[in-house]
Amino acid sequence: MLTDIEIAQQADIRPVREIAEKLGIDEDDLEYYGKYKAKLSEKLIARTADNENGKLILVTAINPTPAGEGKTTVSVGLADSLSAAGKKTAVCLREPSLGPVFGIKGGAAGGGYSQVIPMEDINLHFTGDMHAITAANNLCCAMLDNHIQQGNSLKIDVRKILIKRCLDMNDRELRNIVAGLGGRVNGVPREDGFIITVASEVMAILCLASDIDDLKERLGNILVAYNTLGEPVYAKDLKANGAMAALLKDAIKPNLVQTLEGTPAIMHGGPFANIAHGCNSVRATKLALRLSDYVVTEAGFGSDLGAEKFFDIKCRKTGLRPSAVVIVATVRALKYNGGVPRAELSNENLDALKKGIVNLGVHIGNMQNFGVPTVVAINRFATDTEAELKMIEDYCTEQGADFAVAEMFLKGSAGGGDLAAKVIAATEKPAQFNLTYDDDAPIKDKILSVAQKIYRADGVTYTTQALKALADIEKLDTAKLPVCVAKTQYSLSDDPSLLGKPEGFNITVRDVRLSNGAGFVVVYTGDIMTMPGLPKVPAAEKIDVDSNGKITGLF
Repeated sequence: MLTDIEIAQQADIRPVREIAEKLGIDEDDLEYYGKYKAKLSEKLIARTADNENGKLILVTAINPTPAGEGKTTVSVGLADSLSAAGKKTAVCLREPSLGPVFGIKGGAAGGGYSQVIPMEDINLHFTGDMHAITAANNLCCAMLDNHIQQGNSLKIDVRKILIKRCLDMNDRELRNIVAGLGGRVNGVPREDGFIITVASEVMAILCLASDIDDLKERLGNILVAYNTLGEPVYAKDLKANGAMAALLKDAIKPNLVQTLEGTPAIMHGGPFANIAHGCNSVRATKLALRLSDYVVTEAGFGSDLGAEKFFDIKCRKTGLRPSAVVIVATVRALKYNGGVPRAELSNENLDALKKGIVNLGVHIGNMQNFGVPTVVAINRFATDTEAELKMIEDYCTEQGADFAVAEMFLKGSAGGGDLAAKVIAATEKPAQFNLTYDDDAPIKDKILSVAQKIYRADGVTYTTQALKALADIEKLDTAKLPVCVAKTQYSLSDDPSLLGKPEGFNITVRDVRLSNGAGFVVVYTGDIMTMPGLPKVPAAEKIDVDSNGKITGLF
């Protein structure tokens, strides 16, 4: 079979204006980035504000293997299958981060015959949104350090600076650094560090902001440090938010591209779900709903991360309500959850599958508890056997969940007809949407609710650092903020080695940070890191470009 990039490069890509026409978007509403990419205008967003909403379909997954299980592939394929069934459909996705592209997981444009294109552009620089977010974040950091250098009238305590510089790359060397060396003229020496751009609060703010004014206000509310009296210092105190918003004036506009089959794809924002809230932008989702009958969107990693945050943060803050949820499951990931090493996942192993399938049961139960009709998409791999597939199908029936085998990777929309039909039927069922906790619950109670109801933990343990940070946060106006738990994607627990359905464990909270501009409290568990590193053999080693500018090796 051809590689993902070979399939994408052979595709019959259409001018983006033709894709826009499918959603009733005029050419005047397109801000072109070449022939095949465009920003969608503010005028379009304003003009469609009163349109009736279509139906929102969330795609999530079980706990994955390190290579991922095709959630984006299923999202794109489902949108194509709905389009093939005559439904006016759009797919809303996150923009890829260069970290995974050059690391181990690859990009976020789907795969096989279920991709968004132009694949190379999307996986690399795209329309420059990631660079703009990086620049805005680092401008704030530069202004903070300059303020200290120029007299520090705000009396910022250099030991209590919270904001970090960011870079859209996996670079473990930058996690912890000492800055300001070289003498008085080069700044004030202090400990600092970098996070990956998709984990930055600026990224979260861009994805949750309703318009440029809201963006500017949220940027100003970023808690950047405490002063020597223990009082909070915000980005607006540095007078940084206006210039930050100026850097983001184009980045806040959603991007329009297409799938291999010509379905409109709106890609915007890219927060990771294991260290951020893991959903594409509110603006993109709301605009797509006003332009389509069905909108397929994804939330990162398993339902314990992306879907929980989609519901408890994005839906809570915006009033969005999904009409159906799709849980992507694979034979491979369930065997992995049953203890099979990655190198042996292609071999039939019904005992391991039976052991690991309880992981799927937890995710089904979680989605049913949210009150949203659920369909399991069994994303088929070539090495799956009929006996393995039947075991999953029988288990879904036992759990009261509808299911369909998804084969869009190999067949495109032709491999997703059954899934599309069952998802359409699910959207017609009554739903009573529930959240995991109430707005008014104390922060500790919110964390406990997520730990017990979603991860199935016995309780929560706090380090001394976490308790101190939480006490500082509770002194501020944070009573109604939701929590955003940063946790490993490989386990329902905070220990990546505890696969399947762990029991008898506590979640350990090692630190708590306030994302005041984004409007949530970040809870760090286990060994989760906000700046990943490259693997022993990074994907970057296989990526190349020839003398004609043709890129190879992307996947």
